[in-house]
Amino acid sequence: MDVVGRDCVDATEGDAAMFQTEHEFTLPLGYVDTQGNLHREGVMRLATAADEILPLKDPRVQSNQAYVVVILLSRVITRLGNVSQVTPKIIENLYAADLTYLQDVYNRINRNGKASLPAVCPQCTHAFEVELQAEGGL
Repeated sequence: MDVVGRDCVDATEGDAAMFQTEHEFTLPLGYVDTQGNLHREGVMRLATAADEILPLKDPRVQSNQAYVVVILLSRVITRLGNVSQVTPKIIENLYAADLTYLQDVYNRINRNGKASLPAVCPQCTHAFEVELQAEGGL
């Protein structure tokens, strides 16, 4: 292998180890499907430019801008329990607390690539980050 190839592989492997594109979450309440099954655990991926732009062309969004969050979340949630495909209809049927939670997770991971919050110790003023836990909160 030539030097350029080795350097590219080494740099790529190092970057990939530090770059997380999917984040697990646990909904505070959970989605209840038509058979009565509860689905709380899922995975959300980082959004792409297309994820944020393409929903704006959807007629449901054009008639109601608030609907953009429904389509956007249905695009970036790759798994929700045993649900085979997360559709806008599934997002519509989430409880408001779960929708708010997912919007928060989306904003955190797409703002800085990780699900964490900056924090400061009130006693010693040491700054650190608190990772968003999978149990639906901090």
